Amino acid sequence: MIENLSWSVLKSILNTLPLEITFIDEDDSVRYFSGSGRGIFPRDPSLIGMKVQDCHPASSRPAVNRLLDSFKNDRASFAESWMNKDGKKIYVRYAAVRSDDGRYLGCVETVQDITDIQKLQGEKRLD
Repeated sequence: MIENLSWSVLKSILNTLPLEITFIDEDDSVRYFSGSGRGIFPRDPSLIGMKVQDCHPASSRPAVNRLLDSFKNDRASFAESWMNKDGKKIYVRYAAVRSDDGRYLGCVETVQDITDIQKLQGEKRLD
């Protein structure tokens, strides 16, 4: 059904979601990120085509490599982490992207500020 959407509409949908999305291809290269580059983890357009390992501090690269290796070798399909940044609680999800026949295509990362979500209580329904 995605073929029913123009690139402009799809891009607008992705940029409207209350999270940041980054796609890393099967060769570990950054191929896409949503938004304008501002956000929780600011991204510059020059990152497109770079190896994801080069976008992280040296101390984080072993963890990045372990995660991607686990996705590539089908030992995992999902991982998550959370951290405090600038007084906010940040939730990061990583998911292996696979073709219909199971071939590894890359990894999608979503980053979301969940500070206000953690404060929710009770229920709120639309009237």
